[in-house]
Amino acid sequence: MDETITSLPQGRMLVDLGFRDLHGLIGTYLLPEREGYALVEVGPTSCREHLLAGLSRAGVEPHQVRDVLVTHIHLDHAGGAGSLVGDLPEATFHVHEVGLPHLVDPRRLNESARRAWGEAAHELWGPVVPLPPARVRPLRGGEVLPLAAGGELRVLATPGHARHHLSFFDTGSRTIFTGDGAGILVPGARYIRPAVPPPDLDVEDLLRSLDAMGAMGPERIAFSHYGVYPEARARLREAGEMVRRWESLALEAARGEPTVASLVRAFSEEEHRRSRETGEDPGLVVRAETISALPLAAAGFLRYFRQRGLVPPEA
Repeated sequence: MDETITSLPQGRMLVDLGFRDLHGLIGTYLLPEREGYALVEVGPTSCREHLLAGLSRAGVEPHQVRDVLVTHIHLDHAGGAGSLVGDLPEATFHVHEVGLPHLVDPRRLNESARRAWGEAAHELWGPVVPLPPARVRPLRGGEVLPLAAGGELRVLATPGHARHHLSFFDTGSRTIFTGDGAGILVPGARYIRPAVPPPDLDVEDLLRSLDAMGAMGPERIAFSHYGVYPEARARLREAGEMVRRWESLALEAARGEPTVASLVRAFSEEEHRRSRETGEDPGLVVRAETISALPLAAAGFLRYFRQRGLVPPEA
């Protein structure tokens, strides 16, 4: 097995999707089922070839993938689902019932990508290809999928980052797969960066979701961005503390100057302060920005504050 495949307890594997030809930004997880494998996350269409090559290197034939689960429909997690339908002929695709219509008819997702990234959207994400309705199963939380060796994958509804966000708890390896619900932790980073974009950010829902993940009693936490870490419940508490810290910084900045630029300055100053205090490589802030940009966090908080009347409406 090469460096793009990480072996995990009880036959689980992490496959690096090589986003933007960089290591440690987007991962997908292979979990052995009683017959075949489940796949948690697929990444964007632009990573399709990396995913298929990773399956091959992991010794998994495409027809052995029986279930594909995505935490939410943002393009870096689920944008490539439709492009894989022909490659994974035996797979059923599982997605939150609120997000499902947008993967079956992805016109709004493609339009949103073009608005947000312009001409760069195709290179970054690739097109979102429709998922055939017959291949999709809606989830809402509470479902259970059997895994190998007597374990199971429990589906949790974990809104906050997005209304349609799910997390998955693997009872066999005691691992919680958090998507973006617990933020991001790029390899080498000393602390979690919150993932708090518009349009669905709800801080209270996000904190409740973190509590719900912790209540499962996980021992390991698996970030889609990126990797598996021990002391899961401590990481989940840290994620909640970081969300509260960023909320406080954002609200103070927004009350002085309710602009994206103002909030970005506050977040950037905080990140560089933490880097100095912990001795973290400043380059890791740049890596984190590649997958979870500060302007998105700023826009997420501004929308959240305006919806709740905490700052004036946009002029």
